[in-house]
Amino acid sequence: MKNDTVFGQFCSYLSYFLKKLLNFGTMRRLLTRVINRVLLSGLLTPAMGIEAEIHTQGRRKLVVGLGNPGMEGTRHSIGMAVLGALAVRLGAADRWRGDKHVSGEVISSEVQNTRVVLLRPRLLMNVNGVSVAKAAGKYGIKPEDILLVHDELDKPLGKIAIKHGGSARGHNGVRSCVDCLQTDVMPRLRVGIGRPTGKTSVERHVLSRFTSEEQKLLDSVLVQSVDLLLAQLCQQDPQQDSESPSSPAGGRPEDSAAAQS
Repeated sequence: MKNDTVFGQFCSYLSYFLKKLLNFGTMRRLLTRVINRVLLSGLLTPAMGIEAEIHTQGRRKLVVGLGNPGMEGTRHSIGMAVLGALAVRLGAADRWRGDKHVSGEVISSEVQNTRVVLLRPRLLMNVNGVSVAKAAGKYGIKPEDILLVHDELDKPLGKIAIKHGGSARGHNGVRSCVDCLQTDVMPRLRVGIGRPTGKTSVERHVLSRFTSEEQKLLDSVLVQSVDLLLAQLCQQDPQQDSESPSSPAGGRPEDSAAAQS
């Protein structure tokens, strides 16, 4: 009886300790990491086998528009909007094709003798990295040649910047990519969406659509984002600092070095 009491107290203390140690955010990140690992293990998707893409000679780069499938018009999926605009600029907008082996939609194109693969993951933002890692493996692309395009809360709409690797800065899609690729060297194009005003929660803000006034500014943002992406894709040295174009909102240009953490 005494042993049962001691054991019960021990369990109570352990439960209390775990609740304090693992808050909701931490538990969610751990769960997401487990899901990433399971999806990457190949247990839930067929192996590529002989259907794998034949690697071509020369340089290859992967450009990824992070976002949520079915929510392409929201702030959180602005990366997908930029990728769509890039496809239009490359004259390849009608060449999207689904690829079950990478859990996404892809376009293969070329920019100044560089083979470029565009990827729109068809997985939720928190596990976008699974699609990115699969595509990198299939096309034989190194992490440093993967350019992630995503929304950025800490920049107002109209501000864009290149960040050469580093932490995810709280972005779940980038965090998933870092986890699945096991490195943080991937350059990113950070497209500002601004923080919510008033009592609007961050979650509601990022999942909402742009207002009609914001939409007018968004058109310029997409043009400048594509310009900056093409400049990055044409660089011989991916680590070379580059300046983003002047902000459509009239702000000062922001160089890539200033965006690094």
